Amino acid sequence: MFTAVFGLFMIFLLTVEMYFYVKNAFLLYDRTIASILQNDFTSDFSKHKSYQNYSNLFKLYEKLKSKENDHVSKDIVYRSILNNIETGIIILQKEENEWNIFLMNDFFSKHFDVPKVSKWKYLKNHLSSLCEIIEQQDFKEIKTSLEIRVNMQDTQTFVLQTSRSEIFNQDYFIVLLDSIQNVIEKKEKEAWVNLMKVISHELLNSITPIRSLSQNLQELVQEETISSEDLDDVKSSVAAMLRRSDHLQQFVESYRKLAMLPSPKKQVIELSKWIDNSCQIMNPLFKKEQIEVINTITFDRRLHIDPQQMEQVLINLLTNCIHALTDTEKKQIVISAEVKEKRIFIMISDNGKGIEKEIESKIFLPFFTTRKEGAGIGLTLSKSIIEAHGGYLAHKNDDRKTTFVICLVDN
Repeated sequence: MFTAVFGLFMIFLLTVEMYFYVKNAFLLYDRTIASILQNDFTSDFSKHKSYQNYSNLFKLYEKLKSKENDHVSKDIVYRSILNNIETGIIILQKEENEWNIFLMNDFFSKHFDVPKVSKWKYLKNHLSSLCEIIEQQDFKEIKTSLEIRVNMQDTQTFVLQTSRSEIFNQDYFIVLLDSIQNVIEKKEKEAWVNLMKVISHELLNSITPIRSLSQNLQELVQEETISSEDLDDVKSSVAAMLRRSDHLQQFVESYRKLAMLPSPKKQVIELSKWIDNSCQIMNPLFKKEQIEVINTITFDRRLHIDPQQMEQVLINLLTNCIHALTDTEKKQIVISAEVKEKRIFIMISDNGKGIEKEIESKIFLPFFTTRKEGAGIGLTLSKSIIEAHGGYLAHKNDDRKTTFVICLVDN
């Protein structure tokens, strides 16, 4: 009797133990699955190694946990980068039929005095002018400018650029706002830095040898007697100093020519006459260098320009072509033109060695030149003259063929 009762009691205990074991196993399984589904990776399941049947589930959990940590780390880095950019950035995310603010960087919030709201409708209460433009374009890609009053001060002009993309069935709309004043200041700063580099390089190239020669002369004149060899050294040093001084004077004169460019005295002149006059001046050099000049312009136009200044532009560009053709066997310059949207484009091309990619961004910088005898102001002066006429000067570099493009308003 006692043995039977004891046996039944043990069976009962084992049944209860089995019940709780199975229950805990199912609860652990549910907790793990729920954590994965809710992206909650704060739990630690390493202490449940006794559940060997769940080893693959725990491995999946740890792998997803690692990926989530990596994703969070990257998200923090990206947000940190966006928050340190001096450009207003908003990223919208479409949920059903409404746009919500997925991200607003610190610059946007501080500069426009807007709290970091989460709904588009709340943003409209603070920046109605911006939101109206975007809504009018039905959240499509835009590139325009608009005026926004910042912190109850005078209105400022901003460049608005938007883009839209769909990622994993999620619709995102990115808004970038950059102050035109900031853009101008950045460009001006870059221009000044580049200009000062060139000027300081040019000045040092002249001042350093002059100073070295002066020290040498000082040592010679302090001697009691000067030999004929020392006298020759004095003469050559003085001649070298004079050459460098002349170069420095030419450099300063070139700078003054750039800084004091007179306003164009415009008059009506035919396109063909302008081209012919410039080519006639350059003809002796073309013949000497055996360069074939092909003028493909088949129409004529009346231009409102300063003939002397614009002739100088063509002479500068053709001179550049001549130097580019130095090592070319069959030398050729092609002059062409076309009219588009009330603008006339004059193209001057050569089949020379082309412009190296390393210096493409520097060719319009004052005093930048790759020629020993060059002053480095030809292209800069030409660009300034054309801009004073309301146009622009650009260049293209394709397959060892360099083309300078003059754009003018077609009157």
